[in-house]
Amino acid sequence: MKQLTKAEEDIMQVLWQLEKANVKQIIEQLPQPKPAYNTVSTIVRILESKGFVDYEKKGKGHIYFPLLKKQEYSNQSLNKLVDNYFQGSFKSMVSFFVKKNDINLNELESVLEEIEKQKK
Repeated sequence: MKQLTKAEEDIMQVLWQLEKANVKQIIEQLPQPKPAYNTVSTIVRILESKGFVDYEKKGKGHIYFPLLKKQEYSNQSLNKLVDNYFQGSFKSMVSFFVKKNDINLNELESVLEEIEKQKK
């Protein structure tokens, strides 16, 4: 699966939230400063060519929708992060966040509880 650029991911986040949208609706959901209509339209067409979105015709325009679920992309991205930066070790990744104080004890306990639930 291809990786998304930051701009592509921003648009995919909007499409995952809205489920279906035209370019104008996508722009309305993006933060300030709003990108130009042509910029968003171009990025959506790139996402289409990469197989991330498709469209249905509506009048003279298009309504775009994601072909890939957010969960699927999140899983793939996380696995790539773990593989590329933590030698494929989830333990190394968690240890990194604990050492850098990006995760507190309560959050770590919550993660451990979730792991235990998944084992059952």
